Amino acid sequence: MVEHTTARGSVQALAYTALMATRADRKEQLALDLLRRWLTGELASEAAKPCVRVAEPGRPRQPVLVKARELEQRSLHTRVGHAAFMHALAHIEFNAINLALDAVYRFSGMPGQYYTDWLIIALEEALHHRLLVTHLQSLGYRYGDFPAHNGLWDMAVRTEGDVLLRMALIPRVFEARGLDVTPPMIERLERVGDNEGAKILQRILADEVGHVAAGDHWFRWLCRQRELDAEIEFKRLTDYYLPGRVRGPFNYAARLMAGFSSSELEQFEACQTP
Repeated sequence: MVEHTTARGSVQALAYTALMATRADRKEQLALDLLRRWLTGELASEAAKPCVRVAEPGRPRQPVLVKARELEQRSLHTRVGHAAFMHALAHIEFNAINLALDAVYRFSGMPGQYYTDWLIIALEEALHHRLLVTHLQSLGYRYGDFPAHNGLWDMAVRTEGDVLLRMALIPRVFEARGLDVTPPMIERLERVGDNEGAKILQRILADEVGHVAAGDHWFRWLCRQRELDAEIEFKRLTDYYLPGRVRGPFNYAARLMAGFSSSELEQFEACQTP
């Protein structure tokens, strides 16, 4: 077992530095160094600490952020529509880097493996962002050329007060939805002849199963610590915070791999409105 010292700072403090970095490559570099120092026992995890509200994490000046309903709908069959689609995915992955880093920074007092898991996830999200940005450049565009929305980070702010709430709503709702919608997106890209883009999404899908599984693991672990029934608690939280947001169709195979139970998925199906 790695022993963590307090000689050179905490994993939370350095995660905050990475969170507030404005460039994805800098976030990746800081997260990689942070993971190395964490795994060698150079850093400690704080048992308890106050956190500042991060209404806006580090990000570049572009893209311009707008409300989701203000984003223009474009056809994937046009060059600009194709690029806008890839740009939207790149923006999701940029937000995902910040979400993983914030999970490390914000929630002290968790087991060491929790911080290892979310630092690894931050690095994988940075890789996804890099792959998508590189592909976007091959289409003649850059990250920042299209507007984007901040809905995912808004949910991070809403869940900042409780790690159980964060693990329930972001990995098990928003990221799990990615497991459902990515296979059809892969098919759409293949139909327009973008096999490289489809391969990138296949890689992302495989990694995201593990990310949702990590969130599921820590959600269930926290429920056990608080003597809660995980599936009853998940329904209570989603009904309160996100009514109607657990929607299908569901990717049963991926969700089962990520930790959802068959009975839970059957309950999701039963709650779908016709």
